[in-house]
Amino acid sequence: MSERTYQPDALIATDIESYLRQHQHKSLLRFITCGSVDDGKSTLIGRLLYDSKMIFEDQLASLKADSKRVGTQGQEIDFALLVDGLAAEREQGITIDVAYRFFSTEKRKFIVADTPGHEQYTRNMVTGASTADLAVILIDARKGVLTQTRRHSYLVHLLGIRKVVLAVNKMDLVGYRQDVFDGIVKDYRAFAATIGIVDFLPMPISGFKGDNITAPSPNMPWYTGIPLIEHLEAVEVDATADQAKPFRMPVQWVNRPNLDFRGFSGLIATGAVMPGDAVRVMPSGKVTSISRIVALSGDLNRAVAGQSITLCLADEVDCSRGDVLTAAAAPAQVADQFESTLVWMSEEPMIAGRAYWLKLGTQVVTARMHAPKYQINVNTLEHLAAKTLDLNAIGVVEIATDKPIVFEPYAENHTLGGFILIDKLSNATVAAGMLHFSLRRSQNVHWQALDITREAHAKLKNQKPAVLWFTGLSGSGKSTIANLVEKKLHHMNRHTFLLDGDNVRHGLNKDLGFTEEDRIENIRRVGELAKLMADAGLIVITAFISPFRAEREMVRKMLPETEFFEVHIDTPLSVAEARDVKGLYAKARAGQLKNFTGIDSPYEPPVNPEIHIDTTQVSSDKAADLIVEELLK
Repeated sequence: MSERTYQPDALIATDIESYLRQHQHKSLLRFITCGSVDDGKSTLIGRLLYDSKMIFEDQLASLKADSKRVGTQGQEIDFALLVDGLAAEREQGITIDVAYRFFSTEKRKFIVADTPGHEQYTRNMVTGASTADLAVILIDARKGVLTQTRRHSYLVHLLGIRKVVLAVNKMDLVGYRQDVFDGIVKDYRAFAATIGIVDFLPMPISGFKGDNITAPSPNMPWYTGIPLIEHLEAVEVDATADQAKPFRMPVQWVNRPNLDFRGFSGLIATGAVMPGDAVRVMPSGKVTSISRIVALSGDLNRAVAGQSITLCLADEVDCSRGDVLTAAAAPAQVADQFESTLVWMSEEPMIAGRAYWLKLGTQVVTARMHAPKYQINVNTLEHLAAKTLDLNAIGVVEIATDKPIVFEPYAENHTLGGFILIDKLSNATVAAGMLHFSLRRSQNVHWQALDITREAHAKLKNQKPAVLWFTGLSGSGKSTIANLVEKKLHHMNRHTFLLDGDNVRHGLNKDLGFTEEDRIENIRRVGELAKLMADAGLIVITAFISPFRAEREMVRKMLPETEFFEVHIDTPLSVAEARDVKGLYAKARAGQLKNFTGIDSPYEPPVNPEIHIDTTQVSSDKAADLIVEELLK
């Protein structure tokens, strides 16, 4: 009796284990559907989920009810509702955000991203395509190749997706005519050749009716190719090709569970590795060899691209998160200046010269962009002159990082060639980028070693170098107080130099205006000059509006931690405007002076300055005394 009681549970457990083993060893294909608005992307994915039996009974019942209520297919099932989850998407019958869905067949597992077709959601499409192995580009058979078809095809190629299916959808609405299909394929082939897509698989389908989705369609006997799902099951994934490339593994974590074990964990980006292989730690260039390959299941004799492992090294070498382990005989490149393609993803435009975080693999560095070399019109592929990049814009930009990074061109290695830019203040991702190559000057310009150090310069002057960075609105009294501070320090036999905003613009920065980009470059130049003067042992006093926190922070990081003093000369706008010694506020109010701080350009006050001076509470002379006292503590 007890045997009959427990036998079903044992059988169920065995079936579950067998099922899990079967799915564990299936390969995974990530693909996207893209194309113009209302080409049937969501419907196609819904059909794939339905035909692969990945919909539960309660989901199907809900789908049928929703189809009658908000569907676009009359009384029939609207498969697009399986994917369009946002209320706005269902109401408008469009895709807005990227929707990811998982499904599987007997042969393979799939993750599909349904990407929006509208131009204003280009950033969403780029997000969905960034991890894809294959793209299904849909075209409405009634409309043919459209502007959005061209845009998405360009983005697919830009992001390195080389396996493309051209799915001519809604063939049922054109009577399954072969001449319509052939005409669209001819038009697309001519366009694809201009952007570098040389190989794609054309396929006539109907996502709504199910033609050529999981089985050959009896309505199109003239099409002799395989259906979509068979192609998706058979196509080779990029991970296989990556295994033939040189070994690369960005270090994510130094694994030290106890005193006797030290390993370096990460995901192998390309290549393969075995115990005994010589590896090079980049960017330091130190060479060692692999002693063990540790995985969750135990030690391995070989690991390949796509596996997460821990490597133990034969020698005690300096290696930490952000370093990259590479094949010793074929190391990756190291540089700090690059040409790249940027896809701008923020509603705030790109600011040339501003410092952003650049994250490439596990490496995080400070990066600054020059003004774009050109912007790309993805509809016409024209190269357009541009001073900045706005939301969804794509451009070619030169980037400089504050220290060398390990990289490879994106075309060769997506992991070491693809990066994101992060705003330092908001922590928002503002751009995605692809590195092309390092600039020659990054390899040819080196630091010259000098025998007289900054410490020697300071010792000769018998003082500690510092930078007093005065910031505040125009008319706040920065220059007046800075001048008094220098006089007091001079009387104390201190070696100083005062850099005043107006004076610097007569010479060093006479070529700069007052746009946001020029203001940033103004501060960058002054910061570099102040750093050189501090290296010479001087106490440098600067008086600049310097309205943006990011640029003040940029200068702070140029100097040793204890040598930068941010001095906020805090004066209310109404008081500063009432003074208006130079008549600038009156001109700005009259519209004669553009980009004036406090009127039509923002001022970002310091959050935690070393010295805060409220000019409504203390006189200029008293303020100068307080600043000198704080400096010489």
